[in-house]
Amino acid sequence: MLNRRVVLNSRPTGVPVPENFRLVEEPVRELADGEVLIENKVFAIDPATRGMLDDRESYMKPVEIGGLIPTMVLGRVVKSRNPVFREGDYGRGYVGWERYSILNPSNIAMENLRVDPQIPLTAYMGALGWSGITAYIGLQKIGEMRSGETVVVSAAAGAVGSVAGQIAKLRGNRVVGIVGSAAKADIVTGLGMDAAVNYRATDDLAGAIRAACPGGANIYFDNVGGRVLDTMLPLMADFGRVVVCGMVANYNNAGDPYPLRNLWQVLVHRITMRGFLAFEHPEILAEAEESIAGWIKSGQLKALENVTTGLENTPAAFIRLMSGETTGKTVVRLDDDVATLGA
Repeated sequence: MLNRRVVLNSRPTGVPVPENFRLVEEPVRELADGEVLIENKVFAIDPATRGMLDDRESYMKPVEIGGLIPTMVLGRVVKSRNPVFREGDYGRGYVGWERYSILNPSNIAMENLRVDPQIPLTAYMGALGWSGITAYIGLQKIGEMRSGETVVVSAAAGAVGSVAGQIAKLRGNRVVGIVGSAAKADIVTGLGMDAAVNYRATDDLAGAIRAACPGGANIYFDNVGGRVLDTMLPLMADFGRVVVCGMVANYNNAGDPYPLRNLWQVLVHRITMRGFLAFEHPEILAEAEESIAGWIKSGQLKALENVTTGLENTPAAFIRLMSGETTGKTVVRLDDDVATLGA
C-alpha cells in the first residue's frame, strides 16, 4: 500500500511558501503490536506547526528536512493490532499530513473517538477537537474562570479564540475579543462577545482595550504574545490570570521576538501567568468534550471553520493561516465527501 505524504523540503524564512513543502509517495510499513492503521479523513491545521519548521528546540522537536509535517489527524481504522480499536472505528492522534497514518501508544492524544452522527467530522478537528478542548482547559483549568469576570481573548476570531470567547460568555462573563480587522470584529460580536478591539485600526491599543474593560481584565487568554501581550499586562485587574496558549505573533520570526517591556506589571498587579499544553490535562478531557458537544448540538456555540479539500492543497491552507487570512479553525478534508459544519 502506497502512502502520499507532505514533507519539509526546505526551512521557511518568515511566512512559509509552497517551495518549503514536497509531496512524496512511500510504502506503508507493517503494523507492530499495539498499533493502528487509519485512512485519514480530516487534518487540523495549527499555527504551532510553524515553530517546528525552524531548526530550533521548543516543546516539540523540530521537523527534519524530508520529515513529515506534524498535525492532529482523524481517520477511519483500516487495520488494527490494538485491542482498543476495531476496523471502522475512528482514530485521532498527532501524526502528520499524509493519507494513511499509524497510531501507536506513543502518539500524543491517541484516541478511539466516539463520533456523534449529528456532528460533522470536521468539527472533531476544530471546536470539538483540540482547538476547542484547548480553549476549555485554558479557561477552566489554567485560568480558573468564575462567573461575573471580565475575560479578554486575543486572536478572538481564530480557532481557539473564537471558542474561548464563546465559552467565557456561556459561563456568564463579559468578553472582549482582540482581532486584526473590521470583518473579524463583526464576526466575534456576532458570536456574542460583548466588544471587539481591532488592534490594526487604532494608534492607542491600550486606550481602546481600557475603554472596553475599564475595570481591567480578570483573565487574559493569550493566543498571540508580542505587542498585544505587552499591552495587556498593565491592563490586568489585581490578581488577574494570563493564560498563555500561543505566541503566533512570533512564529514567523522566532529569532527576533517582540521584547516585553511591561513584565514588571506581573508584580504590580500580582498576576498569575501560566503556559499550558492541553494534552497534559487528560483529567478534564471528557468534561471538555461533553460540554462542547452539547453546546454545538444546542446551537449555543457556533463553530467557525474554513475548509480546504485535498492532501495536495494542505500547504496552501497552512500558508493562508500563517498569513493571517483565515477565521475560525483551518481544516483540510482529504476528500469532498466528508461533511463540514454548515454543509
